[in-house]
Amino acid sequence: MLKRIFEKTYQWLEDRTGLFSFIGHMARHPVPSGARWWYVFGSATLCAFLIQVVSGIALALYYIPSADEAYATLKYITHDTAFGGFVRALHYYGASAMVLMVGAHMAQVFLQGSYKFPREMNWLTGVLLLGFTLVMGFTGQILRWDQNAVWTAAVAAKQAARAPFIGGWLSTLILSGPTVGGSTLSRLFVVHVFLIPALVFAFVGLHLMLVLRHGISEPPIPGRKVDPKTYRREYEDSLKKDGVPFWPDAAWRDMVFAAVMVLAIVLLAIVFGPPELGHPPDPSLIDANPRPDWYLMWYFAVLALLPHGIEGFFMVFAPIIAGALLILLPFISNHGERSPSRRPWAMAFVLMVVVMIGAFWWAGVKSNWSPNFNVKPLPVEVVGAANGPVFEGARLFELKGCLNCHMIKGYGGKRGPDLSEIGNKLSADRMILLISNGATNMPAYAANLTPKEMDELVSFLQSRQSDWEPPK
Repeated sequence: MLKRIFEKTYQWLEDRTGLFSFIGHMARHPVPSGARWWYVFGSATLCAFLIQVVSGIALALYYIPSADEAYATLKYITHDTAFGGFVRALHYYGASAMVLMVGAHMAQVFLQGSYKFPREMNWLTGVLLLGFTLVMGFTGQILRWDQNAVWTAAVAAKQAARAPFIGGWLSTLILSGPTVGGSTLSRLFVVHVFLIPALVFAFVGLHLMLVLRHGISEPPIPGRKVDPKTYRREYEDSLKKDGVPFWPDAAWRDMVFAAVMVLAIVLLAIVFGPPELGHPPDPSLIDANPRPDWYLMWYFAVLALLPHGIEGFFMVFAPIIAGALLILLPFISNHGERSPSRRPWAMAFVLMVVVMIGAFWWAGVKSNWSPNFNVKPLPVEVVGAANGPVFEGARLFELKGCLNCHMIKGYGGKRGPDLSEIGNKLSADRMILLISNGATNMPAYAANLTPKEMDELVSFLQSRQSDWEPPK
């Protein structure tokens, strides 16, 4: 009885929609028999995105995109709802997996020359999907709406405002106004939850349609070049000779890899939990150290380490140049060799990008250019005195925030120069001039120090000499 009902329902749906025959046709489309483990990253990216959709819907059922309630609802989701913390962690590590997989997929396509004729549009849709993924990750961080998120939005807008010609427009676009506020959160919520996922779905569909139209690129063979005049015929001949149906001959690898990735995401979510929420947002507090999530940390470091004065031009023109090169690539190199062994420049470029991102990521993690708001006080043995002008100068050095940026015998921050032996380098008059007028990335203290305090601070700095001994 149940079997008959199922069969009739199946026949009715198939007759009215043709859905099952369409899915079957897609599943059985032939692929090169050599398409093995290097080809699993694309389906893994789609799997990670589906995790984001499911976990994101679950979070959106409780999340309130209001500046007054967003932080409280996330605290409630994390601590007071069943599996709320796990779902937040799943969403966070799913985003990380999606960034990794789309990056690995593009690297594989680039190395194997799969962007060449006739798959130029496959590459272009992939480039757009990479951009959408990064924007989705960035906007998702802002939706946490803690102290770090608010200042991250403010810093992003401030950096964008420094761009020539369109800086003001970019800043207003990010903040939805002149300053960070409720409208900022509402706009980024719409972008993160509605706009970007809709674009990802649309372009994933287009990407899959193009894959079905042109087929999965065969593994490159040294010496076998792509000739647009003969490639389609050669590809069809190779499929007839040794092609296999995608399901189940090739799909099982995608399923195994995706299952391992999902298991890794779940384990990370269980072991490490969701990203920690910082303090509630309070724009009046300046002791914040905003930074993006790990997959954008390298770009954060690049902007921090650029020479002063060119950040604005870099923020505008570097993404434009990088995007233009990615878009033009399949048109300026759509034929010829595909094998990485015959394209050493491609291997060198990928290696250079990986090393560069890794190096800047590590620099971003260390963030030596940021003030250290958790410095330990200078001990008496480092100060060299328990009272008097030198002692009072050391106290002022900490009180005025100088120790947050400058190192003294291993204590303090690394944003500014190490002042452990500054007394050997600068005279007292030169110190007074610098402290009073400030310098690059250093505020002027003329209005914040009395003459007596200035003398004490200079006495302390003058005592920072390799051969200095406290008076007896």
